[in-house]
Amino acid sequence: MSTFSIFLILIVIVAFLLVLVVMVQNPKGGGLSSSFGGGGSQQIGGVKQTSDFLDKSTWVLATLLLVLVLLSNVSIMSNTTQDSKIIPTSSEINVPAADDVPVLPETQDDSEE
Repeated sequence: MSTFSIFLILIVIVAFLLVLVVMVQNPKGGGLSSSFGGGGSQQIGGVKQTSDFLDKSTWVLATLLLVLVLLSNVSIMSNTTQDSKIIPTSSEINVPAADDVPVLPETQDDSEE
């Protein structure tokens, strides 16, 4: 399993958790929760403590997602650099000299007649 696929799995997991945390948060203006009958503010642990935890976890997950994306990019770039060492450069390829290339005989244009 390559490092890129490991980063990809971690990115998907963190993105899913980030979506869940954002969806659980209490919207400031009522939003969808009030339109679906969530007008009552009964929360376990108190409103202030829950929102502080969700705010902090949102920032942590967003930062972790950004770091994982940047690290996966570095991983891709290092794989590309390693793969480019396998491909020969133009100076390593044997190209025939200009004298060795056969010349086609010239043909007459029918349009000049």
